[in-house]
Amino acid sequence: MIRPPPKQAPFPTKEAVLAFIGENPGKIGTREIARAFGLKNDRRVELKRMLRELADEGRVEARHKKLHHPGTLPSVTLADITGRDSDGELIATPTEWDEDAHGPVPKIRIVTPRKARPHEVAGVGDRALLRVEANNEERDSVRYSGRVIKIIDKAKARALGIFRALPSGGGRLVPIDKKQLGKELSIPRDATNDAEDGDLIAVSVAQHSRLGLPTARVEERLGSIKSERAISLIAIHAHDIPHVFPVAVQAEAGAARPPGPAGREDWRKLLLVTIDPIDAKDHDDAVHAATDPDPRNPGGHIITVAIADVAHYVRPGSALDREAVKRGNSVYFPDRVVPMLPERISNDLCSLKAGEDRAALAVRMIVGPDGRKRSHTFHRVLMRSAAKLNYTQAQMAIGGRTDEDTAPLVDPVLKPLYAAYDALKRAREARGPLDLDLPERKILLKADGTVDRVITPERLESHRLIEEFMILANVAAAETLEHARMPLIYRVHDEPSLEKVEALRQFLETLHISMPKGGVMRAGQFNGILDRVKGSDHEKLVNEVVLRSQAQAEYAAENYGHFGLNLRRYAHFTSPIRRYADLIVHRGLIRALKFGADGLPESQDLPALSEIAARISAAERRAMKAERETNDRLIAHFLADRIGASFEGRIAGVTRAGLFVKLDDTGADGFVPARTLGQDYFRYEEAMHAMVGSRSGETHRLGDRVTVKLVEAAPVAGALRFELLSEGRMPTSAQRPSSVRSYGKPRRERDGAERHRRGRRR
Repeated sequence: MIRPPPKQAPFPTKEAVLAFIGENPGKIGTREIARAFGLKNDRRVELKRMLRELADEGRVEARHKKLHHPGTLPSVTLADITGRDSDGELIATPTEWDEDAHGPVPKIRIVTPRKARPHEVAGVGDRALLRVEANNEERDSVRYSGRVIKIIDKAKARALGIFRALPSGGGRLVPIDKKQLGKELSIPRDATNDAEDGDLIAVSVAQHSRLGLPTARVEERLGSIKSERAISLIAIHAHDIPHVFPVAVQAEAGAARPPGPAGREDWRKLLLVTIDPIDAKDHDDAVHAATDPDPRNPGGHIITVAIADVAHYVRPGSALDREAVKRGNSVYFPDRVVPMLPERISNDLCSLKAGEDRAALAVRMIVGPDGRKRSHTFHRVLMRSAAKLNYTQAQMAIGGRTDEDTAPLVDPVLKPLYAAYDALKRAREARGPLDLDLPERKILLKADGTVDRVITPERLESHRLIEEFMILANVAAAETLEHARMPLIYRVHDEPSLEKVEALRQFLETLHISMPKGGVMRAGQFNGILDRVKGSDHEKLVNEVVLRSQAQAEYAAENYGHFGLNLRRYAHFTSPIRRYADLIVHRGLIRALKFGADGLPESQDLPALSEIAARISAAERRAMKAERETNDRLIAHFLADRIGASFEGRIAGVTRAGLFVKLDDTGADGFVPARTLGQDYFRYEEAMHAMVGSRSGETHRLGDRVTVKLVEAAPVAGALRFELLSEGRMPTSAQRPSSVRSYGKPRRERDGAERHRRGRRR
């Protein structure tokens, strides 16, 4: 039987081909069109003829053998990143574009993936290959969005530093980066852009010449650094921290109005109080506790935590919201705060001021006498704080030293709070969270912005009370959203990696502390190690090394628990004024519990929240680094006039390059280069966290107490350099290297080493 030839697909019209190209811009060529329309052999020749006709008519263009409509961008486009929009998003334009033929150059808004790899992270001035697609809705005249496939060319070198004018004209750029110390740049007379001595400037770096300093041109003057009060400016600009609110954001904040009682429970008679640091300017959480009257819960408590209802004022998609997600969190410096939200919101409408009506989202929790939460409910309320207390004030009052504010609150407010906290302490001990003892220092400034002193604030029971109340509220929020199957952003903390645990085990062996091999470590096991060294010479050392073995906490839309707190689910709920993650949780609760129309939008699904979580985690790391660098610079300013002075401290870090030493009184960190340690050659022993002399066996180890002399201070970079005055640990004769026991050092080397040690002791 002879089979008939297969039926040919009808040949497509020009309109059909154009429609197909429009649906797949820049992704298809002749082969893909032929396959889509079932064209074979001689039909492909006819297709090529049609495509040439369409090109001649100006109805299609071919780039890199791919077709698209003229005046539109192909799916893969080479583009130059030219700046940022009002929301801080990167904006790019195609490298090649014929304005005469196709009109104005289109703009592309860069979208950064949730887990961007290094080659996908671009900046202003870069040239990159983008995967582009048209936006469904044009916003701010931006028609396209794009993701970076590959960065082709990086922007010209740009550096930040302090301008130092020269009498002859021009000047020098003093770098603000510790790693660039000593690498100044020359700024010619005609390239200063009117910069004045002490200005923080951004410069473009020219090609380095073989002779003399490399040259630079001032591109931007960022502010004047005339006193420590402006030191935080360096970190703000170095880390691109948004610190000026756009006009639209300020306008929205100015137009915000507090809500009335409609749709809210009236809690204004409940004796909620705020307990905060003495210098706090905003108060976003208030607490209350009472004995549970339920006979089924004898000895139990009712704990209430009320949090400022930021979601009422910061609506999804608003200018306030876009600015808040860009900032991610508030950043705290000794001389200023860079807030996530304008002061009209953070310090006024959302600050739970005593005696004033405020909107809040509250959680009421029932706990048993053992401190375990039995149930909880969320409420959208109108409240009125009964008092504004600070931590010291509350602690003194419960200890019997009251003042006019706390005297009437002891029995009705403070005693029930502390009774409930006593129960929560029992639950905490049973849960066994990681219990590291690493006190934080605080820099106090004088009125003129210079450093007055550095203190280590006492850790009071009132601090722990608020901390435990907030943890319980955060757990309740995560549980409620999970039960409602509502997407949320968790606060997560992964367990330590096997590599870090093994490194810790090897280190503890050097201290004759055993730790089991293999298996998953629990927080309680780390606490057992910490308990063993409590009160010993190794206590601070072991606390530091255990901390370094831990993963970093972050935000994520997927839950993998909080190792440090030993909690299965945990979400930040209690500080929406200063953390965007908390605002997302508030919106989720509003939507899940049907508290209003200002809840989490349905468009913010799991992928969208994953991207937000990545952004705010990065913002948190940025803030931490900026805060740390600012403290370093302030301390370096404080110590700059004490060159040659001696200080006591501890070795806080050991690397191949040398030792990092933290001073006792100020907490300042400085560096002792390995080459200055002595006449011996010191090698880095990673497992011991130590530098060990190759011949003498003299050892300088993490956590060792040392005496150092300050030999150099670079305030702009926040860098200190020390000379070690104290000797290291000397091994016993059995531990000393055989070369030293048998032969010792050459006489000249021994004498030199001895003179060096005597000099250090002096």
